[in-house]
Amino acid sequence: MKIKIKSLVALAISAFIIQSSLSGQETVSSPGTKIRVVEDGGTGDFSAIMYTDNSLSTHTIFRPKDLNAFGTKNKLPIIAWGNGACANSPWEHINFLSEVASHGFLVVAIGPMPQEGERGGGGSTSSQLTDAIDWAIAQNNDKSGPFYQKIDVSKIAVSGMSCGGLQTLETAPDPRVTTTVVCNSGILGNPGGGMPGMPDLTKDHLTKLHTPTLYLLGGESDIAYNNGMDDFNRINHVPVFVANMDVGHGGTYRQPHGGEFAKVATAWYKWQLKGDKEAGKMFTGEPCQLSKSTVWTVDKKNLP
Repeated sequence: MKIKIKSLVALAISAFIIQSSLSGQETVSSPGTKIRVVEDGGTGDFSAIMYTDNSLSTHTIFRPKDLNAFGTKNKLPIIAWGNGACANSPWEHINFLSEVASHGFLVVAIGPMPQEGERGGGGSTSSQLTDAIDWAIAQNNDKSGPFYQKIDVSKIAVSGMSCGGLQTLETAPDPRVTTTVVCNSGILGNPGGGMPGMPDLTKDHLTKLHTPTLYLLGGESDIAYNNGMDDFNRINHVPVFVANMDVGHGGTYRQPHGGEFAKVATAWYKWQLKGDKEAGKMFTGEPCQLSKSTVWTVDKKNLP
C-alpha cells in the first residue's frame, strides 16, 4: 500500500479547530487544589473530577471523586494521555477524559489543568507520559496520600490523539505498559517529515509494540487515516484493532461525554485493564459487536 505522508501542520490542525468545553463546570475548592467537574462528571458509576495535583503540576488528573469505592478488590488502572498537536494542555479532550475516568480509571493527561475557556498551548514531550506513569505508581505507594493501595500498577495504558498518538507510540515499548490506544494518528514514515517537537519515528518502531493495540481513526477524511491504516497493516505480532468513524481528524472528543470515541475507548480500557469480558465483546467474536454499528467500520488481527 502506498503511504501518503501528511505534514505535522495538518496532523496537528485539531488543536485549532476544536472548541473548549470548560464552560458550565462546577468548581470546588480543596486545600492547595482547584477541582472542576466536567459536564456532569461522566456517565460511569463513579462521578469524575478534574484537577492539577500539587505533586504533579505539569499534568491534569481525571479520577473518580469518591475514592472510598477503591481498594484491594477494586483498583484504579492507570491511563496516561498525550494531546493533539503535542500541546501542553488537555483542553480539547476534557469531556472524553472525564467520561473515561468516571468508569473507574485514573487518567493522567499531559499539561496543567486549563482554566475555564482557556485553550492551552506550549509544547510537550513523550517523556511526560512516562512522568505520568511514574507519578501514579508513586502515589499508590504513598501511605499519606489519597491513592494509597488504590491503584492497579499492573494495568497501565498509554494513549493519545494526533501528535499525542505519536508520543503514545514512542512510549509504548515501556515494559510497564499493558495496552496502547492511538487516536487519529499513525507514524508518518519519513524521518524529519514533521515539525520540530514531533516524535521522529519510522515504521520499524512498530515492531517494538508489545501489547494489544487499538487505533481509533476518523475515516478517510481524517488527515491521519493513511498513516494509521498503514500502521495497522504492518502490525502482525500483537493483537491490534482499528475502528474508523467518518468524522475527520477532530474525532468526537468535545461532544457530550466524548461521543462515540469515548464509548469505544472506554470499552477497550474496561476489557484490557479491568478484564471486563462483556466490554471485550465489542472487539471479539465473528462478528464483533462494533462491526454491527452503523457509524463504525472495523478490522482486527490476532484477536478472537
